[in-house]
Amino acid sequence: MSREHKKFERLFLFSEVAKQLSFTEAAAELGISRGYLSEQIRQLEQELGRALLIRTTRSVKLTIQGEMILASMGQVKADLLDLDRKIRHDNEDIAGRIRITAPSQFTQRYLLDICHEFNAQHPQVNFSIDCSYTLYDLAKNDFDLAIRATQNPPQNMVAKKLFEYQQVCCAAPEYLEKAGTPIHIDDLQRHKCLTSAEQTQWTFGSKTIAINSFMSVNDNHMLKTQALLARGIMLGPLYLVDKELQQGRLRVILPDETMSQSATYIVHPQMINQSARLSSFIQFTLAWFKQQRNREPARLDKC
Repeated sequence: MSREHKKFERLFLFSEVAKQLSFTEAAAELGISRGYLSEQIRQLEQELGRALLIRTTRSVKLTIQGEMILASMGQVKADLLDLDRKIRHDNEDIAGRIRITAPSQFTQRYLLDICHEFNAQHPQVNFSIDCSYTLYDLAKNDFDLAIRATQNPPQNMVAKKLFEYQQVCCAAPEYLEKAGTPIHIDDLQRHKCLTSAEQTQWTFGSKTIAINSFMSVNDNHMLKTQALLARGIMLGPLYLVDKELQQGRLRVILPDETMSQSATYIVHPQMINQSARLSSFIQFTLAWFKQQRNREPARLDKC
């Protein structure tokens, strides 16, 4: 490997250490040994004739020169990612891989079906889906699309609204028969509530109430499972529980209270020449949700 190539590698390795501020975590993220990583950073500092890191037994900090390199490498990575994205989408064939990041609840409720139906029409397209609640920066991560539930989509991206939805408070009939049905918001304080991670309050319109949560989980599907097992009351997106409400397995609580509303967007970087597969998938997804709305003339908020 030429000296220039090796230096380029070391700069990339350094940027990961600088981002993590930990040799151990950076090595794990990169899939290399801590010893090799430490040696490469030492040689980079030797080549540059400058200390880039201040190391102590407990922490790693950046010098001024280290901060300069981190900022520059961030732009280099963004440029390389943009170049890769342009090359990957520089074709007119509806073929290749589409990389998507989307919340777990949206993926299970909608995205898997959408991808299946699109692949049936375009068999040469395949999908890689990151199923998480991490709000990745698409300018710095290798995703073609993101699904975001928000009222404020990112300004530096193209965002197209898929649908609006409201939150709904519900519980299993078995739980309500045992613990009683809340009539007023304040009644929730006497019930077991199933909440998202570290959530201690629920908001109804302009009123916020502290809730009694014996368990918090950062996955709404798991919360729904607990609610179906009659273990408490949950507050979640209507589209997550609409089928269970229609089947009578869950019941709406406090239906006259104003629930918070949000919207779901499909988000992607701005590209001058977008690939046929990506533009086709975006249009397919928008049309798919339009058809869903046409199939369901009766609003789900009347369940």
